[in-house]
Order: sequence, then structure tokens, then C-alpha cells
Amino acid sequence: MIQVGVTGWGDHDDLYPARTPARDKLRIYGQHFPVVEVDSSFYAIQSQANFQRWVDITPENFTFFVKAYQGMTGHSRGKNQKFAGPGEMFEAFIRSIDPVVEAGKLNAVLFQFPPWFDCTLDSIRRLRAIRKWMGDLPLAIEFRNPSWFQEDTREKTIQFMREEGWFHVICDEPQIGHGSVPTVLEPGAPGRTFIRLHGRNAEGWKKSSAPNWREIRTLYRYSTEELLEWRDHLDELRKKDAGDIYMIFNNNSGGDAADNAKEMMALLGMEPAGNAPRQMDLFGES
Repeated sequence: MIQVGVTGWGDHDDLYPARTPARDKLRIYGQHFPVVEVDSSFYAIQSQANFQRWVDITPENFTFFVKAYQGMTGHSRGKNQKFAGPGEMFEAFIRSIDPVVEAGKLNAVLFQFPPWFDCTLDSIRRLRAIRKWMGDLPLAIEFRNPSWFQEDTREKTIQFMREEGWFHVICDEPQIGHGSVPTVLEPGAPGRTFIRLHGRNAEGWKKSSAPNWREIRTLYRYSTEELLEWRDHLDELRKKDAGDIYMIFNNNSGGDAADNAKEMMALLGMEPAGNAPRQMDLFGES
């Protein structure tokens, strides 16, 4: 199975009738895509009430790809004064997503690590600690430091994912050296594989010190030719037993993510049907 979605549901104006209230957007989003990445949970641990509402207004077979809180991935550089320690922080996050877990709508928790999280023994220990704190919840991992995929570490990184139960998040992003990783077409833990497409705006990606960096780094629209490349990549991943594959378009800055996601679905022979897209015969198998 391959499913396509985007990051968030508030910034995709082309999906909604004019003047659609914010509270109604996720319900309408669920008529277009079967999966969404929740990114608000990165900036603040959300309330159970928020997650319960999101569960209630989405279709039965809809799933959430929930981004881990920034303190859990080291983005806040230890500035988590509201928590007594990491155990309390992780417990709060896990409690917050209880409604999604109970409804069977948790796809995975996304741990996206910062560019300074490099491939070291300390980092490996931290990943093992996170795996322990998170219990049996499904976890997906995205690196931003290329040291994890150098010639002498790439195979070990993939093997670590498989052994420790981390789904691999394959990235499509600008190649600028430190701060980005190559597209590594290998599944991690069996069962699921994720793809996050950030766009290929190299200039915007590099300007991390610019005040509007978050607005420009994913300012990019994929061409049909680039999406066709990904159709071939999906075929390759499928042959490697990647399991269920979820493509999340994160090129939101210019409002291109939803259009690119729709075009990708069309190229894969998928179209919205009722409350969720219907997967058609993708590779000619009966």
C-alpha cells in the first residue's frame, strides 16, 4: 500500500472553500488524503482534547503521523523548564496522544533530529533511551546530519533501525552538505517506510539564520519529471520489502504541497473516493 498526504492541514487553501473556518479544515482534508503529519506537536505538546477532536472528525481509516515535541529530539537544546526531566516530558507527550492510539489512528511518531545530532556513541545511546521511553509505540526516524549515511556508516545505520524498531524516514531535500542527508532508498524496521519531501530549494535551505527561514526553506514546487522519478523510486522500495509506504509532502511555504501530492496520486493511479483516496492497480499486478 502507498498513501500520500501533506504536513498539517491549515496551510493548503486550494483544498477548502473560501472562508472555511479553521475548525472544519481537517474534516475536509480527510476527504482528500488518508494521512496527515501533525507538526503542531513539535512546538508544544498538544492536549488530549485536541487529539480527541481530530480523531472524531476524521474518517475511520485515517491516520496521523505525529511529530515528536522539540525537547524530545534536542532541538530546544535542553531548555525544557516546564518539565522536571526527560522522563516527565516523554510521559506528557505519550499521554497527549492517547486518543489517537486508542482509536487505532496513530501511524507513527516522527522523531526528526536536528543537524547537530551526528552519528556518535552518545547519539546511539540517546536513541536507545528514546526507544525505551516510548515503549511499544511505532516510531519513525529522520536524520539531518549526513554522518549517519556516509560510506562507512550507512549500512550500520539502516541495520540499527531494523534491529531497534525504527521506521526509516527517507528524505528528498536540497543537498548542501552539513544539514541535509542524501536520499537513501532503504527500508528500516519492517512494515512501514516514510518519505518526506521538503523540496529542493538549496538557497532557502542554507539560510538558517535568516529571520524568514521557516517561510522560505520549503518554497519549492516539484515538477512532473521529479515526481516521475519518485514513482520509479517507489517501485524500487517496493522490491525491497518496504511495507506500507507513506509519502508526506512538506513543501508548504508557497502552498505547493497539496497540489504536488494530488499530482503524485494521479501519477500512481490513485484518486479521492468518498472519505479517502482509493488505491488502484499500481504496478500492473492482479
